[in-house]
Amino acid sequence: MKHQESIASILSSTQKNWPEAYSTITPAILRMVRTQHTLSQAMEQLIGQYQLQAADFGVLVTLRRHPAPYSLTPTELYSAMLFSSGGLTKVLNRVTEAGLVERVDNPEDKRSKLVKLSNKGKQLIERVTLELHDQEQQFMSVLSSDEQKQLNHLLAKLAGS
Repeated sequence: MKHQESIASILSSTQKNWPEAYSTITPAILRMVRTQHTLSQAMEQLIGQYQLQAADFGVLVTLRRHPAPYSLTPTELYSAMLFSSGGLTKVLNRVTEAGLVERVDNPEDKRSKLVKLSNKGKQLIERVTLELHDQEQQFMSVLSSDEQKQLNHLLAKLAGS
């Protein structure tokens, strides 16, 4: 696989060949985009080893972070996910067929079903999440503890803007 052009190289060639764009470029945004892309690729590779797609992972991890019995309505699930899934019905069908979630009656509304994390899904998402967190910690290890705290603070500030 070909290595991507460095951010420094992108900035340099933009400055040289497109100075009017360079004057308004935000290097930090380029670095955040590159970092997000790198982390997403690593996550997709890891979860792919378990035959999961990003949306499948999103459903399972969202259910697991809620209290037992790890169940939500499809609407609650969609709104609680960290990243959106365009075709949630398709995703729910896929993870249901894989035995990772179950569709159970909603005791509060007999007209609807809840999405409930199965025991198989719970075991899988716990294993995958631990591996993902190990991978993320390795990625972040180039920063000191103080730098990680500072980065977290700055990103929280940006995310809240």
